[in-house]
Amino acid sequence: MTSTPPVTLDDVRDAAARIKGVAHRTPVLRSRTLDARVGAEVFLKCENRQRVGAFKFRGAYNAVSRLSPEQLAKGIASFSSGNHAQAVALAARELGSRAVIVMPEDTPASKRAAAEGYGAQIVTYDRYTGDREAIGAALAAERGLALIPPYEHPHIIAGQGTAALELMEEVGELDLLLVPVGGGGLIAGSSTAVKGLSGSVRVVGVEPEAGDDTKRSLAAGHRVTIPVPRTIADGQAAEIPGELTFSINRRLVDDIALVSDDDIRDAMRFAFERLKTVVEPSGATALAAALSGRVDGVPPRVGIILSGGNVDARRFAEICGA
Repeated sequence: MTSTPPVTLDDVRDAAARIKGVAHRTPVLRSRTLDARVGAEVFLKCENRQRVGAFKFRGAYNAVSRLSPEQLAKGIASFSSGNHAQAVALAARELGSRAVIVMPEDTPASKRAAAEGYGAQIVTYDRYTGDREAIGAALAAERGLALIPPYEHPHIIAGQGTAALELMEEVGELDLLLVPVGGGGLIAGSSTAVKGLSGSVRVVGVEPEAGDDTKRSLAAGHRVTIPVPRTIADGQAAEIPGELTFSINRRLVDDIALVSDDDIRDAMRFAFERLKTVVEPSGATALAAALSGRVDGVPPRVGIILSGGNVDARRFAEICGA
């Protein structure tokens, strides 16, 4: 027996049509220096140039725009370490709604300020002792809000896949796509898009060494929980893959590479000094894997998603200045 996948290439294409003219079609960056370092033609999909500074706006707008007028009038709830918070807040504002976001107390100040700047109300919790999903669900139920999670939602996943869809539309066939992995929504959407277009593309996710829940889960064949990761890649500090995202990723993702915090720092410096672009730690992990040789057998044409650039000047200097 076969079952219909929860997200298909047609869903990603439908999301692309829905976000057209609202989300940015982000640039693809090339560098001869990078090509020489990696030993391949490398194509960087610059989601750090997306609205809110990260890929998250794609999925958030795709999901929020499908709510009924009645749901939009009541408002939206979500939970996020930062980028999804901003994305939901902006999508809600664009569609005449309002958002309440559950965020960790230690979220970078710039990310919280940006979400509040888009009109969101912030409710904080301790990421090391609290359950953000339970808090968000209770808040939504209490206030009658529509809950839009960061990755456990087919419209979110389809929206995130539009970044990889655009990349392949622009540069053609790829042999390898490197994608940062947190909860798994970006790579689930990306793998759905690129493997729907070309079954020969190898998709490799990249996690920080301290946050290897997806790598462990794929090896075990079921979702594995780890302690809350302590890493500079705060957007990838997941304890367990999403149930929906893992059901997709276990079928479509070929491998997971791990990078150290020092690898991430080096990639951020390289992007700043040689590529003249700023990426946040979580946004730099796929580039870090390519630069540090963490991926075996690099093929001729490699796509890399730079998933976000939301890092303030002080934090950037702390991470990269040493």
